[in-house]
Amino acid sequence: KGRPDPSVPPSGVSCSGCGAELQCRDGAAPGFVPAEKYRSLSEGPAGPAGLRGAVCQRCWLLAHHGRALRLQLPPQQHREVVSAALRRPPRHGRGPLLLYILDLLELPDPVLPQLPGLLGPDVPAAGLLVVGNKVDLLPADAPGHLGRLRERLAAACAQAGLGGAPLVDVRLVSAKTGFGLEGLISRLQRSWKCAGDVYLLGATNSGKSTLFNSLLRSDYCKSRAPDVIDRATVSPWPGTTLNLLKFPIINPTCDRIFRRQERLKEEATKTEDQLSSEEKKYLNQLKKQGYLVGEVGRTFQQQKSSHVVDFDPDMLSYSIDEDPRHSPKKNEEREEFTYNEVKDARWCFDTPGIVKENCVLNLLTEKEVKLVLPTHAIIPRTFILKPGMVLFLAALGRVDYLQGEKPAWFSVVASNLLPVHISTLSNADALYEKYGGQEFLKVPMGGEERMKEFPPLVPQDITLKGIGTTEAVADIKLSSAGWVAVTAHAGEKLLLRAYTPKGTTLVVREPPLLPYISTIRGGRIPGTAAYRTKKPPSLVENLKTTGRR
Repeated sequence: KGRPDPSVPPSGVSCSGCGAELQCRDGAAPGFVPAEKYRSLSEGPAGPAGLRGAVCQRCWLLAHHGRALRLQLPPQQHREVVSAALRRPPRHGRGPLLLYILDLLELPDPVLPQLPGLLGPDVPAAGLLVVGNKVDLLPADAPGHLGRLRERLAAACAQAGLGGAPLVDVRLVSAKTGFGLEGLISRLQRSWKCAGDVYLLGATNSGKSTLFNSLLRSDYCKSRAPDVIDRATVSPWPGTTLNLLKFPIINPTCDRIFRRQERLKEEATKTEDQLSSEEKKYLNQLKKQGYLVGEVGRTFQQQKSSHVVDFDPDMLSYSIDEDPRHSPKKNEEREEFTYNEVKDARWCFDTPGIVKENCVLNLLTEKEVKLVLPTHAIIPRTFILKPGMVLFLAALGRVDYLQGEKPAWFSVVASNLLPVHISTLSNADALYEKYGGQEFLKVPMGGEERMKEFPPLVPQDITLKGIGTTEAVADIKLSSAGWVAVTAHAGEKLLLRAYTPKGTTLVVREPPLLPYISTIRGGRIPGTAAYRTKKPPSLVENLKTTGRR
């Protein structure tokens, strides 16, 4: 919706959601605001500055309607924006720290090996800290699972050629539930202090903008900044952060670090019973979403002035249903940093997500992406299959058990919204033919028409040797749709055939990410290949576990 006007020059003002330059010339290009709205904001007494704090049409649709407009920004251009930023001459005589965020579910991360190339020999990076995000979505398959995940993350870094000196640390966090974030902030403040700028890098959908938003509301950021800087648009659609968004980093002086430690110590003595009803409500909401939850607090709160503007895209951008309205009062009240506050500031930059090539998400519509990307704690689904049986994960992946002496266990780790169906080899093709594009297999959706344009499933043969009935031998990762952990009797040889859509990557992950995943199950459901599912309890960090009144 909204017409362009090619005669109006670009504004020179960035969208506060994605960092693209606001413009009304081209509806398909980044930063588009409909001409009528653009004029109402830029032709007031403040001139183009009236656009400050506005968000472009795409960010507004993402934030409010979960609907993305097709944007013309090829992967190569994405890379150029990131690469150019990293090649800026070092400020303050020190190269930047790179905070690389990856989605743990995507290990081995497809973009990690591109990192050395992206940096090139002429990038004066002073350090690299790798953050494994979305740890809250994975169930604890056995004691020590976080240690094992951290080992897998470190191994993936070494494999990608990042084992050298600049690798500062690897951390596990959940940008969404806050787990591990206070630890990450303490690590950054201890080792990096305020030495230089920090860049957040990562593939699309790794949770980079969510982390940026969490850090913006934490002790990592100057205390007035959250009131002045709007949050990056958070959305599951790939590639939503277009140019560079930034916030100023607080200088962790000895006094500030001491005050922060005191706050963290005090919070660690609290039990859940001592939280306010509002805090409890929020905590319970997070517990439903993830297995691991943490609270991110603020030590250095500034007194809020009475006229701080909250992020209100309806007012700052435009309304879908009504005519765009100009609200001069709101814009006059927007806070700005003073020159002194930022003249020597070190900044934390968000960067555009690097597009994953050969990824199934690139083939899907917004609606389908929402079903495929897990947003809640994943409940593993385990099935016992005999040779001649087939497992479907929606219509996006398929695993055939071709040969083996004994039954084996297949545990699916994928979005809880994706259906899993078991069939026989003789019926499998007909089942896919009949139900592809229908509600039964769910994704893709859109019937025969959709399936005509959707790439066919292509096979890859896999041979595995079992190591015991409680420990998986490997994960069959069906691109970004999820994975199937295979558990088999010790010494048992299995011949499998796995399928993913043409042009997407199938990975056999050895060792598996959660080796004991098949043990998280209830009893067998009579007359089926399935076991009842079991959801392990959630864990809250930095709170006492028992509440004695």
